[in-house]
Amino acid sequence: MAATLLELHDVHVVHRARSGGLFSRDRVYALTGADLTVAAGETVGVVGESGCGKSTLARVLVGLQQPTAGAVSFRGEDVWSMPNSRRRSVIGSTTGMVFQDPSTALNRRLPVRAILRDPLDVHRRGVRRERDERVRELLDLVGLPSSAADLLPSQLSGGQRQRVAIARALALQPELLIADEPTSALDVSVRAQILNLLLDLKERLGLALVFVSHDIQTVRRMSDRVVTMYLGRIVEQTPAQAVPRHARHPYTRALFSATPGLLSPIDPIPLVGPVPSATRPPSGCPFRTRCWKADEVCASAMPPVRSSTDQPDDHLFRCHHPVLDGASDLELISQAQERP
Repeated sequence: MAATLLELHDVHVVHRARSGGLFSRDRVYALTGADLTVAAGETVGVVGESGCGKSTLARVLVGLQQPTAGAVSFRGEDVWSMPNSRRRSVIGSTTGMVFQDPSTALNRRLPVRAILRDPLDVHRRGVRRERDERVRELLDLVGLPSSAADLLPSQLSGGQRQRVAIARALALQPELLIADEPTSALDVSVRAQILNLLLDLKERLGLALVFVSHDIQTVRRMSDRVVTMYLGRIVEQTPAQAVPRHARHPYTRALFSATPGLLSPIDPIPLVGPVPSATRPPSGCPFRTRCWKADEVCASAMPPVRSSTDQPDDHLFRCHHPVLDGASDLELISQAQERP
């Protein structure tokens, strides 16, 4: 097995609710009890509905968000126990992040040359000549002409801006790249180009990649392992080739059923009941208010982490009443429709 690069243990992130006013006691439970490891060279896909905590998880992984509780370790060293200067040096030079919207992630007043030089200047990589040479290397790496170095972000297309953002994330030759919805702000025509670029760079540079997206089928195709999140919790981790048919958590099956293939269209597994609030999550299992298998046990206790019998280390899920391995969507649709 590849060495563990980054590890989260029982990580929680809690924010004060913005809508409650200055003296509000409401809290948003953005991330709850997250356990996750990322091995060197692997691709981990993170899926879930909007507001489930995907972006918060990404920010924790890249060191932009300090957990309220829990531990984040990089190569076995606790990230938030490091002195600030060492944390900036270690995490800043070994991880890179590609944000959702390149038009807001890039400084619109700076030319591309300055944008790509910035991390090199901050971390004092090489002399001026070496930094300029690195800028040329980065542009070539992401498929942009050297003339792009003198342009402002506003003079580039959306796809070109995202290529610049990827180049900036790779400037310090990181070991881990976090891509948070990297194609959602792009035209459909250029999404495939950016996804193929990320896959090519991962292979060429030997990167570990955490790919966060609501595009479930793309995540499945790009990833070695798929992580499903619901209401701030990781509810299932499974090998990509095992989803959706061998996924065990009802939410994972419902999520994947909502994006059927063109050759096998089918109605999605129906989810009824209220969508809970992140400020007042339900007791027990967070998915129980919408799950057709929920009962009193689900309301009283959080499901423990369970593993698949044939893949004890690779397939983990939290569910009191998991879906039968290999059950078809038609069977699950029938069960959900029979729920009283």
